[in-house]
Amino acid sequence: MTREAAKTKSELIIEQLMRELDPSSPRYQVLATARQFKSSWVELGEQLIKVRNQGEFQGWGYDTFDDYCSKEIRIRKETARKLTLAYRYLEQEEPHLISAERRLQPLPDYRAIDLLRQAREEQGFTEEEYNQLRESVIENERSYPTLQKQFREVSHRHNPPENDPLKNVRSSLATARRLNNQLEELENFSPDHLKELHGLMDELHRMDQLLTEQRNEEEED
Repeated sequence: MTREAAKTKSELIIEQLMRELDPSSPRYQVLATARQFKSSWVELGEQLIKVRNQGEFQGWGYDTFDDYCSKEIRIRKETARKLTLAYRYLEQEEPHLISAERRLQPLPDYRAIDLLRQAREEQGFTEEEYNQLRESVIENERSYPTLQKQFREVSHRHNPPENDPLKNVRSSLATARRLNNQLEELENFSPDHLKELHGLMDELHRMDQLLTEQRNEEEED
């Protein structure tokens, strides 16, 4: 298999755009960085902040920064958000990691850095808990799934989940199915009422699929 055949659709679209641009232009430079952001996400986060803050995407034909990210850079809104927030966090909390001397050295996954940011800014981790997570991310270079598990365990202690929409939908769907089975055994029960129940079950099933897809996307980011 050739390298061309192995490229993703997003890579091919980005490369087509790059062929139409001046290699010295800022727009080209952002695309070049996006093409390899899995290995150099810091540079992409830095450039996306500049593009957003300076509004350059409007001059390139996009109404919003989110449109620019999804249609040109080929990343989801949530991915762009995490990239920019993770870069901003490193600037403020760990500037030595993005200094000129460190730029060629591999950094933790941007998702891991975003967990550190959340621990510091949103989740109310104690200093000890934060330092333990930081050590896992930066010093020990744990895998993202391992870090995510560590983060969730501490986060749930501080912010116990009050409501899980997916769990509630699945519980409701199970209840509706049990009710349907019982009603179908009744004699002379109105078919119209059963039809209404089947419509409710269809809607719950649709919600289950939607919430499952959303949760899978969040875990991939």
